[in-house]
Amino acid sequence: MRGDSTAPHVDQFRYDVDAQWEQLPAGISHKDVSAVDTDSQDRVYLLTRYDSNVLVYERDGTFLTAWGGEHFTNPHGLTVGPDDSVWTVDNGDHSVRKFSPDGKLLLTLGRPGQPSDTGRQVGVGFVVHNVETVLRAGPPFNGCTNLAINSAGRIYVADGYGNCRVHVFAPDGELLNSWGEVGIGAGQFHLLHGIAIGPDDRVYVCDRENDRIQVFDPDGGYLTQWTDVQRPCQIAVDGDGCAYVAELWRPKGKGSFTHGFMPEDRPGRVTIFDRHGFIVARWGASTVSRTAPGNFIAPHGIAVDSRGDVYVCEVSWTFGVRDNGIDPAEAAAHQIQKFTRRTD
Repeated sequence: MRGDSTAPHVDQFRYDVDAQWEQLPAGISHKDVSAVDTDSQDRVYLLTRYDSNVLVYERDGTFLTAWGGEHFTNPHGLTVGPDDSVWTVDNGDHSVRKFSPDGKLLLTLGRPGQPSDTGRQVGVGFVVHNVETVLRAGPPFNGCTNLAINSAGRIYVADGYGNCRVHVFAPDGELLNSWGEVGIGAGQFHLLHGIAIGPDDRVYVCDRENDRIQVFDPDGGYLTQWTDVQRPCQIAVDGDGCAYVAELWRPKGKGSFTHGFMPEDRPGRVTIFDRHGFIVARWGASTVSRTAPGNFIAPHGIAVDSRGDVYVCEVSWTFGVRDNGIDPAEAAAHQIQKFTRRTD
């Protein structure tokens, strides 16, 4: 695999990269892929921006169908449920939607277009990140980001850009519980960005601007945290409890609530942790060839299928071109990569 490796790879976590996996059909385009997940047949679902659609592919990258664009404002997260239902999280209109696999809307959580009151201010100055304008915890939703579903069918929603809470819903959409506060302590957050459920129903939350992953029991009881991680955007957990994390670029001079301001460039990367939180593989983190196959501009979503293959999607236009001056042509070809797990 090409790309800089910043940690030794355990033998069973070796991959071949396919940066040209997506066979995008004529007439469909996108500048960002904000989320990725796989279903029970290892079909791959992408959530895209510019245009905003759910795109469905076979595992070899063959295009199948597209749907859903009329529903989205700023699509952010996508999760395929155990029954192959497709859940999307829209931080632009503060809503969660459940669809059938072919795009029929089945359920909406939240009040589209109506953010909850958390004191959040938009368009004002900030020191580290504008999430610092969130003054207090609030009900669902204000800038929600991602969701996960546990073995009992409960829905866990990370409500992160304008709030600081995990909200738990019954399968029918009834709100059961919420937890979280503003801050850097246990059970506190500065931008809940990603969320996943392990095989033991533990809840893994990407506390992005605090540079950590917090781990909770199913009722929100704090268990532990993993701190050898950089701006974790999304996390996927496989059947063995290994956690795959997409970590966002932090440019030189940008700050962290826990580590201060960066004296050097910190490129995006992917890290795999075992079930105990020890690193078993890490790659990317190149400052000189971030658009090369196997490296990253702005990893934002991650998924692992039943064969152990890993998909990493990037918001390469929003974060790379618009915010950090990456060449548009290079960014356009760097939105989704597949990493095929080696068996030799």
